[in-house]
Amino acid sequence: MKVLYLNGPNLNMLGIREPTIYGALTLKQIEHQVQEKAQELGIQIEFRQSNHEGSLIDWIHEASGIFDAIILNAGAYTHTSIAIRDAVSSIKVPVVEIHLSNVHAREEFRKKSFIAPVCAGVIAGFGAESYTLALIAVSGLLAKQHH
Repeated sequence: MKVLYLNGPNLNMLGIREPTIYGALTLKQIEHQVQEKAQELGIQIEFRQSNHEGSLIDWIHEASGIFDAIILNAGAYTHTSIAIRDAVSSIKVPVVEIHLSNVHAREEFRKKSFIAPVCAGVIAGFGAESYTLALIAVSGLLAKQHH
C-alpha cells in the first residue's frame, strides 16, 4: 500500500510560522513521525510540498495507478481552490483532507472547504497528530475496499 502526502503553501514554514497555531515541529519532523507509523502499518509513504497550485494539481493527477490514497493538507488552497477540488474529483484515488489547526474554530473564511465535499473524510485540529490519524484512517478505508 502506497500513500502520497501532499502539502500546500506555507507548510514549508512549519516550526517557524505561528507555532502557537501550527505547532513547533517542521514538516520534516512530522514526516519522520508519520514514517514510524507507516512502517508499523506496512504502508509506504511519500511526502511532497509545494507553494504552487499547479504542482499540487499535477501530483493529484499523477497519483492514479501509483498511490492507493492521498492525504492532502492544501493549506490556504483549501478555502480558495476550485481547481484542486476538481483535480481531486477527477481521480478514483481516495483523498483525505487534513489540517493541523481546527479550522472551524478560526477565522470565518477558514470554515469553508472547497475540497472536503469530494474527499473521503477530513481530519482537523490535532496538530501534527492529524497526519498520523489520517494514515490510520486511510489504512482502514483501504482495508474495507479490499474486502
